[in-house]
Amino acid sequence: MRLKINTLLVLLATIFLITSCNTNSTKTKNESEQEAKTLDLNEDVLLYSKECITEYEVVKAQREWADGIVRIGEVYTEGGDYKTEAAEFIQEMYGYDLGSVLFKPTLASVSQFRNSFDSAKSYFVGGNDAYPEDEGFAIKPYTNVKWDNVGIINNNCRMAIAMGNYYFTPKDGSGDVKVEYTFAYVKDKTGKIRIASHQSSLPYVPPKK
Repeated sequence: MRLKINTLLVLLATIFLITSCNTNSTKTKNESEQEAKTLDLNEDVLLYSKECITEYEVVKAQREWADGIVRIGEVYTEGGDYKTEAAEFIQEMYGYDLGSVLFKPTLASVSQFRNSFDSAKSYFVGGNDAYPEDEGFAIKPYTNVKWDNVGIINNNCRMAIAMGNYYFTPKDGSGDVKVEYTFAYVKDKTGKIRIASHQSSLPYVPPKK
């Protein structure tokens, strides 16, 4: 009799455990479905894409940046609205509307870091009393910009970093200007590659002995 009671108790305990596991499993599944629905609803407010950045996209973005610099110079030379052209270029290429942008331009020594839209625009076209050192980098003007990447890192998926030299060809024919660069790229929710960090400088010239 005692054996039958013990067997019955084990059976009841097993049934309880199975029922409890099924209940928890169902609850977890329902919670996961609800979480997925919540994420779907919030995707419209995301600033960045969930897709990885490819090396091809980085090279394409570099070409677009180069074309933009040349285009600003052309508009300036032709007497057009080069400041608006520069503003549209910055909005298109840089991520100031997404968050912080770390920008250290080549020809800036007083206001070295341009972490706002207005300061970046001043660097490219000048005309801002808050940055009297700016003569307008993009309105020199240049006829070509050639990139020479020593490497592109995109193995962390959501950000890609490129480093190398780029060469600016002045319209006056004075010879290419070699500049060192490091760019960091992110992808916005539309799939557009945007610059999150831009550092460039003239190559080091060792002192004469």
